[in-house]
Amino acid sequence: MTFRPLLVLGTAVLAASATTMASGAPAGAAEPSTSASVSNGKLKRVDAIELRAESLVFDRGDRTVADVSMRDARSTVNLLNRLLGTPTRTHTAEGEGGACFPAGTTYTWGGAIRVAALTTPADLGNAVEIRVLRDEVRTRTGTTVELSGPDGVQVGDDVARRIERADSADRMSFGADDADDPTAWQVLLERGWDGSAPGDDTRPGEDPRSEAYSGDDRRSTTAPDDAATDDGAPDGEAPDVGNNGVSAITDDTTVTVLGSPMPINASSGC
Repeated sequence: MTFRPLLVLGTAVLAASATTMASGAPAGAAEPSTSASVSNGKLKRVDAIELRAESLVFDRGDRTVADVSMRDARSTVNLLNRLLGTPTRTHTAEGEGGACFPAGTTYTWGGAIRVAALTTPADLGNAVEIRVLRDEVRTRTGTTVELSGPDGVQVGDDVARRIERADSADRMSFGADDADDPTAWQVLLERGWDGSAPGDDTRPGEDPRSEAYSGDDRRSTTAPDDAATDDGAPDGEAPDVGNNGVSAITDDTTVTVLGSPMPINASSGC
């Protein structure tokens, strides 16, 4: 990955927590699952995980085993823990990882999927932020689970046609003046997060970072460059909040990261 996509990822990761975005909610959302409602027998048969705009979907073939709302930090982390094993865990104080980074605990499984459980739910209503960094991950039993976004888009795919066909409001270029430095893109794959914030599924007093989520407990010592803090709007005017949902970040037109929530074309620095 070139420096530019790394910089883009640094400003996009964990960014949606600081602002409320206005957009349409995804159609056909399934009833949310909780970790307690999914048996170990069903979970161990999962062969694919799909990152949607507002949920993480665990599939076996063409059947959905679990559809976990990103408003439910406990179930999201618990199911991944049960399926993938012990994650690497880091703690981040508010602003520690950059101007737009919230406080929370980040869990990473196999360098492939990363979940940031926020200390306080974001204005959007999400209690976690999720990034997919590879196209597959190993389970705790050694089997392979495919990782994708909407419509099967995976890290490593060339999405040139999707970028070309996307509405201008749903794509953003991080182009370089130097022709030898390829363009990086962010393209919205599925809109979500209308900012209605119906509530956090974690009951008051419950901490999603409980001992149930075991892992390496070491504090993060590195972080991407700080994101901009200027909202980009003239004094007295509200910033354009853009659109939000699940996005792909690319190096040229090749997907390097899938993430949700991830704002696009917002005048706010976050």
